[in-house]
Amino acid sequence: MADHLLQINFTLSVPVEEYEHATEAASHAISGVSGLRWKIWIANAETHEAGGIYCFESRESADAYLNGPIVAALKSAPFAHDVSVKHFDYLENATALCRGPVATALQGV
Repeated sequence: MADHLLQINFTLSVPVEEYEHATEAASHAISGVSGLRWKIWIANAETHEAGGIYCFESRESADAYLNGPIVAALKSAPFAHDVSVKHFDYLENATALCRGPVATALQGV
């Protein structure tokens, strides 16, 4: 099980709609991150929360992302506070049976 999942959540200090406009530029930068297979952007307007679920090739590539400039910018961004990070492995067979995006991403590799 080489792939590694990362979950980053934070509280928004702006409306989700305003945050969504800002994600376009960030999407371009994040899509070029070494070792990133995919990211799902998440947001909850009612609770003023946002974040993402990421799939990386390895724990090392996830850690490199966490220690890099994109996450540093997020942690100092005026629109986000209470940033939390969680690491996960995933259960490959159960995920494939439930059509999780991990198996699909790996088919192209």
